[in-house]
Amino acid sequence: MLRIAVPNKGMLSEPAWNMLAEAGYRLRSNPRQLVVEDQDNEIELFYLRPLDIAVYVGHGTIDVGITGRDLLLNSQTEAAEHLALGFGASTFRFAAPEASPITRLEDIDGKRVASSYDKLVGDYLAERSIHAEIIHLDGAVESSVQLGVADLIADVVSTGTTLRNAGLRVFGDPILHSEAVLIRSPRVSQQDERLVVLERRLQGVLTAQRYALMDYDIPVSKVAAAVAVTPGFESPTISPLHDKQWCAVRVMVPRERVNQLMDRLYSVGARGIIVTALQASRI
Repeated sequence: MLRIAVPNKGMLSEPAWNMLAEAGYRLRSNPRQLVVEDQDNEIELFYLRPLDIAVYVGHGTIDVGITGRDLLLNSQTEAAEHLALGFGASTFRFAAPEASPITRLEDIDGKRVASSYDKLVGDYLAERSIHAEIIHLDGAVESSVQLGVADLIADVVSTGTTLRNAGLRVFGDPILHSEAVLIRSPRVSQQDERLVVLERRLQGVLTAQRYALMDYDIPVSKVAAAVAVTPGFESPTISPLHDKQWCAVRVMVPRERVNQLMDRLYSVGARGIIVTALQASRI
Protein backbone atom coordinates (compact mmCIF):
# COMPACT_ATOMS: atom_id res chain seq x y z
CA MET A 1 0.00 0.00 0.00
CA LEU A 2 1.43 3.38 -1.05
CA ARG A 3 1.64 5.94 1.77
CA ILE A 4 1.00 9.51 0.63
CA ALA A 5 1.39 12.67 2.73
CA VAL A 6 -0.72 15.73 1.89
CA PRO A 7 -0.84 19.19 3.51
CA ASN A 8 -3.29 19.37 6.38
CA LYS A 9 -3.70 23.14 5.96
CA GLY A 10 -2.25 26.13 4.13
CA MET A 11 -2.43 27.39 0.56
CA LEU A 12 -1.29 24.05 -0.90
CA SER A 13 -3.90 21.96 0.90
CA GLU A 14 -7.13 22.42 -1.08
CA PRO A 15 -5.49 22.28 -4.54
CA ALA A 16 -3.67 19.09 -3.45
CA TRP A 17 -6.88 17.53 -2.13
CA ASN A 18 -8.77 18.49 -5.31
CA MET A 19 -6.06 16.98 -7.50
CA LEU A 20 -6.13 13.68 -5.62
CA ALA A 21 -9.94 13.61 -5.71
CA GLU A 22 -9.93 14.20 -9.48
CA ALA A 23 -7.36 11.41 -9.77
CA GLY A 24 -9.89 9.04 -8.21
CA TYR A 25 -8.60 8.77 -4.64
CA ARG A 26 -10.79 8.86 -1.54
CA LEU A 27 -10.24 11.78 0.84
CA ARG A 28 -11.14 12.27 4.48
CA SER A 29 -14.77 12.80 5.44
CA ASN A 30 -14.14 15.23 8.32
CA PRO A 31 -11.35 17.74 9.09
CA ARG A 32 -10.24 15.90 12.23
CA GLN A 33 -9.40 12.74 10.33
CA LEU A 34 -5.63 12.58 9.83
CA VAL A 35 -5.31 9.16 8.15
CA VAL A 36 -7.46 7.74 5.35
CA GLU A 37 -7.12 4.19 4.08
CA ASP A 38 -8.29 3.76 0.49
CA GLN A 39 -8.37 0.00 -0.03
CA ASP A 40 -9.77 0.23 -3.57
CA ASN A 41 -6.75 2.22 -4.75
CA GLU A 42 -4.26 0.64 -2.33
CA ILE A 43 -3.12 3.89 -0.74
CA GLU A 44 -3.01 5.49 2.70
CA LEU A 45 -3.36 9.28 2.92
CA PHE A 46 -1.70 11.09 5.83
CA TYR A 47 -2.68 14.70 6.51
CA LEU A 48 0.44 16.43 7.89
CA ARG A 49 1.82 19.93 8.45
CA PRO A 50 3.28 21.21 5.15
CA LEU A 51 6.59 22.01 6.88
CA ASP A 52 6.96 18.39 8.03
CA ILE A 53 6.01 16.48 4.89
CA ALA A 54 9.50 16.40 3.35
CA VAL A 55 10.92 15.15 6.67
CA TYR A 56 8.42 12.29 6.87
CA VAL A 57 9.12 11.36 3.25
CA GLY A 58 12.89 11.69 3.55
CA HIS A 59 13.37 10.12 6.97
CA GLY A 60 10.16 8.29 7.85
CA THR A 61 7.95 5.62 6.34
CA ILE A 62 5.90 7.87 4.03
CA ASP A 63 6.55 6.93 0.40
CA VAL A 64 5.55 10.14 -1.40
CA GLY A 65 4.14 13.52 -0.49
CA ILE A 66 2.85 16.81 -1.86
CA THR A 67 4.62 19.92 -0.61
CA GLY A 68 6.33 23.08 -1.88
CA ARG A 69 9.66 22.98 -3.66
CA ASP A 70 10.94 25.59 -1.19
CA LEU A 71 9.95 23.42 1.78
CA LEU A 72 11.63 20.39 0.20
CA LEU A 73 14.92 22.20 -0.41
CA ASN A 74 14.90 23.58 3.12
CA SER A 75 14.15 20.21 4.76
CA GLN A 76 17.69 18.80 4.89
CA THR A 77 16.40 15.38 3.83
CA GLU A 78 17.11 13.03 0.93
CA ALA A 79 13.55 13.24 -0.40
CA ALA A 80 13.60 14.02 -4.12
CA GLU A 81 11.34 16.08 -6.36
CA HIS A 82 9.46 13.70 -8.64
CA LEU A 83 6.79 15.74 -10.45
CA ALA A 84 5.88 19.45 -10.63
CA LEU A 85 2.14 19.86 -10.02
CA GLY A 86 1.43 23.28 -11.51
CA PHE A 87 -0.17 25.07 -8.54
CA GLY A 88 0.97 27.05 -5.51
CA ALA A 89 3.50 29.09 -7.52
CA SER A 90 5.60 31.56 -5.54
CA THR A 91 8.94 33.35 -5.73
CA PHE A 92 11.55 33.36 -2.99
CA ARG A 93 13.45 36.66 -2.80
CA PHE A 94 15.61 38.97 -0.74
CA ALA A 95 14.10 42.22 0.53
CA ALA A 96 15.63 45.19 2.36
CA PRO A 97 14.28 48.47 3.77
CA GLU A 98 13.53 51.18 1.21
CA ALA A 99 16.26 53.43 2.60
CA SER A 100 18.83 50.65 2.99
CA PRO A 101 22.06 50.76 0.94
CA ILE A 102 21.60 47.01 0.31
CA THR A 103 20.67 46.86 -3.38
CA ARG A 104 22.82 44.04 -4.77
CA LEU A 105 23.51 40.45 -3.83
CA GLU A 106 27.10 41.38 -2.93
CA ASP A 107 25.82 43.87 -0.35
CA ILE A 108 24.50 40.98 1.77
CA ASP A 109 28.04 39.97 2.73
CA GLY A 110 28.49 40.40 6.49
CA LYS A 111 24.83 41.25 7.08
CA ARG A 112 22.07 39.55 9.09
CA VAL A 113 19.36 37.82 7.02
CA ALA A 114 16.08 36.83 8.69
CA SER A 115 14.28 33.87 7.15
CA SER A 116 12.23 30.78 7.95
CA TYR A 117 14.28 28.90 5.32
CA ASP A 118 17.75 28.69 6.87
CA LYS A 119 19.17 25.93 4.68
CA LEU A 120 17.75 27.27 1.45
CA VAL A 121 19.16 30.75 2.03
CA GLY A 122 22.44 29.47 3.45
CA ASP A 123 23.04 27.17 0.47
CA TYR A 124 22.19 29.94 -2.00
CA LEU A 125 24.62 32.38 -0.42
CA ALA A 126 27.37 29.78 0.08
CA GLU A 127 27.26 28.84 -3.62
CA ARG A 128 28.02 32.51 -4.35
CA SER A 129 30.72 32.84 -1.68
CA ILE A 130 28.67 35.35 0.31
CA HIS A 131 28.96 35.17 4.09
CA ALA A 132 26.00 36.28 6.15
CA GLU A 133 24.38 35.44 9.47
CA ILE A 134 21.08 33.62 8.97
CA ILE A 135 18.56 34.53 11.68
CA HIS A 136 15.88 31.84 11.95
CA LEU A 137 12.29 32.97 12.51
CA ASP A 138 9.23 30.74 12.24
CA GLY A 139 7.04 33.38 10.61
CA ALA A 140 6.32 37.07 9.94
CA VAL A 141 9.93 37.78 9.02
CA GLU A 142 8.96 41.14 7.46
CA SER A 143 8.92 42.69 10.97
CA SER A 144 12.45 41.55 11.81
CA VAL A 145 14.29 44.54 10.32
CA GLN A 146 12.11 47.13 12.02
CA LEU A 147 12.51 45.31 15.35
CA GLY A 148 16.29 45.21 15.05
CA VAL A 149 16.75 41.49 14.56
CA ALA A 150 18.10 41.59 10.99
CA ASP A 151 19.34 43.89 8.22
CA LEU A 152 17.28 42.23 5.48
CA ILE A 153 14.99 39.26 4.93
CA ALA A 154 14.56 36.33 2.56
CA ASP A 155 10.98 35.23 2.14
CA VAL A 156 8.25 33.98 -0.18
CA VAL A 157 6.81 36.75 -2.36
CA SER A 158 3.54 36.61 -4.25
CA THR A 159 2.16 40.11 -4.89
CA GLY A 160 4.71 41.93 -2.71
CA THR A 161 1.99 43.88 -0.86
CA THR A 162 3.01 42.59 2.58
CA LEU A 163 6.62 43.62 2.00
CA ARG A 164 5.69 47.09 0.76
CA ASN A 165 3.44 47.61 3.78
CA ALA A 166 6.43 46.78 5.95
CA GLY A 167 8.60 49.32 4.11
CA LEU A 168 10.64 46.68 2.29
CA ARG A 169 11.62 46.31 -1.37
CA VAL A 170 12.84 43.23 -3.19
CA PHE A 171 16.19 43.27 -4.95
CA GLY A 172 18.40 40.93 -6.93
CA ASP A 173 17.39 37.84 -8.86
CA PRO A 174 14.87 35.41 -7.35
CA ILE A 175 16.45 32.86 -5.04
CA LEU A 176 13.96 30.23 -6.18
CA HIS A 177 10.80 29.78 -8.22
CA SER A 178 8.66 27.42 -6.18
CA GLU A 179 5.44 25.48 -6.72
CA ALA A 180 3.72 22.39 -5.39
CA VAL A 181 5.65 19.20 -6.18
CA LEU A 182 5.23 15.48 -5.67
CA ILE A 183 8.25 14.27 -3.72
CA ARG A 184 9.59 10.73 -3.43
CA SER A 185 11.31 8.86 -0.63
CA PRO A 186 14.88 7.67 -1.36
CA ARG A 187 13.59 4.18 -0.57
CA VAL A 188 11.08 4.27 -3.44
CA SER A 189 12.29 3.54 -6.96
CA GLN A 190 11.11 5.75 -9.81
CA GLN A 191 10.00 2.53 -11.51
CA ASP A 192 7.88 1.39 -8.54
CA GLU A 193 4.55 0.37 -10.09
CA ARG A 194 2.58 2.09 -7.31
CA LEU A 195 4.37 5.36 -8.03
CA VAL A 196 3.95 4.92 -11.78
CA VAL A 197 0.17 4.59 -11.36
CA LEU A 198 0.00 7.66 -9.09
CA GLU A 199 2.10 9.73 -11.49
CA ARG A 200 -0.02 8.65 -14.47
CA ARG A 201 -3.19 9.68 -12.66
CA LEU A 202 -1.79 13.05 -11.60
CA GLN A 203 -0.47 13.68 -15.11
CA GLY A 204 -3.97 12.95 -16.37
CA VAL A 205 -5.41 15.60 -14.07
CA LEU A 206 -2.73 18.11 -15.11
CA THR A 207 -3.51 17.49 -18.77
CA ALA A 208 -7.23 17.90 -18.11
CA GLN A 209 -6.52 21.23 -16.40
CA ARG A 210 -4.44 22.51 -19.30
CA TYR A 211 -6.55 21.27 -22.21
CA ALA A 212 -10.17 21.30 -23.34
CA LEU A 213 -12.08 19.16 -25.82
CA MET A 214 -13.20 21.05 -28.92
CA ASP A 215 -15.82 19.83 -31.41
CA TYR A 216 -16.71 21.57 -34.64
CA ASP A 217 -18.16 20.99 -38.09
CA ILE A 218 -16.12 21.91 -41.16
CA PRO A 219 -16.59 21.58 -44.93
CA VAL A 220 -14.58 18.63 -46.24
CA SER A 221 -12.72 20.96 -48.58
CA LYS A 222 -11.42 22.96 -45.61
CA VAL A 223 -10.40 20.13 -43.30
CA ALA A 224 -6.68 20.58 -43.98
CA ALA A 225 -6.85 24.28 -43.09
CA ALA A 226 -8.79 23.53 -39.88
CA VAL A 227 -6.41 20.76 -38.83
CA ALA A 228 -3.51 23.18 -39.29
CA VAL A 229 -5.18 25.39 -36.68
CA THR A 230 -5.99 22.51 -34.28
CA PRO A 231 -3.53 19.64 -34.86
CA GLY A 232 -4.22 18.01 -31.49
CA PHE A 233 -1.77 15.50 -29.99
CA GLU A 234 -1.36 12.72 -32.55
CA SER A 235 -4.19 13.77 -34.88
CA PRO A 236 -7.80 15.02 -34.61
CA THR A 237 -10.74 12.63 -34.83
CA ILE A 238 -12.64 13.31 -38.08
CA SER A 239 -16.08 11.78 -38.68
CA PRO A 240 -18.39 12.06 -41.71
CA LEU A 241 -21.76 13.84 -41.33
CA HIS A 242 -25.09 13.14 -43.00
CA ASP A 243 -24.28 15.94 -45.44
CA LYS A 244 -21.29 14.42 -47.26
CA GLN A 245 -19.87 17.88 -47.92
CA TRP A 246 -19.26 18.32 -44.18
CA CYS A 247 -17.45 16.42 -41.44
CA ALA A 248 -17.15 16.66 -37.65
CA VAL A 249 -13.83 17.21 -35.91
CA ARG A 250 -12.97 16.44 -32.28
CA VAL A 251 -9.62 17.54 -30.88
CA MET A 252 -7.90 18.54 -27.64
CA VAL A 253 -6.71 22.15 -27.51
CA PRO A 254 -4.83 24.27 -24.93
CA ARG A 255 -7.43 25.75 -22.60
CA GLU A 256 -5.72 29.16 -22.48
CA ARG A 257 -6.02 29.52 -26.28
CA VAL A 258 -9.62 28.36 -26.68
CA ASN A 259 -11.11 31.68 -27.79
CA GLN A 260 -8.32 32.53 -30.22
CA LEU A 261 -8.61 29.08 -31.79
CA MET A 262 -12.39 29.41 -32.13
CA ASP A 263 -11.91 32.76 -33.90
CA ARG A 264 -9.41 31.24 -36.33
CA LEU A 265 -11.56 28.17 -36.97
CA TYR A 266 -14.61 30.32 -37.68
CA SER A 267 -12.57 32.33 -40.20
CA VAL A 268 -11.49 29.07 -41.87
CA GLY A 269 -15.13 27.98 -42.18
CA ALA A 270 -15.84 25.91 -39.07
CA ARG A 271 -19.30 26.11 -37.54
CA GLY A 272 -21.01 24.61 -34.49
CA ILE A 273 -17.87 25.02 -32.42
CA ILE A 274 -18.32 23.60 -28.92
CA VAL A 275 -15.79 23.43 -26.07
CA THR A 276 -16.06 20.90 -23.23
CA ALA A 277 -14.01 20.90 -20.01
CA LEU A 278 -12.03 17.76 -19.21
CA GLN A 279 -12.07 16.08 -15.80
CA ALA A 280 -9.30 13.53 -16.31
CA SER A 281 -7.28 12.05 -19.15
CA ARG A 282 -4.59 9.61 -20.15
CA ILE A 283 -2.26 10.82 -22.89
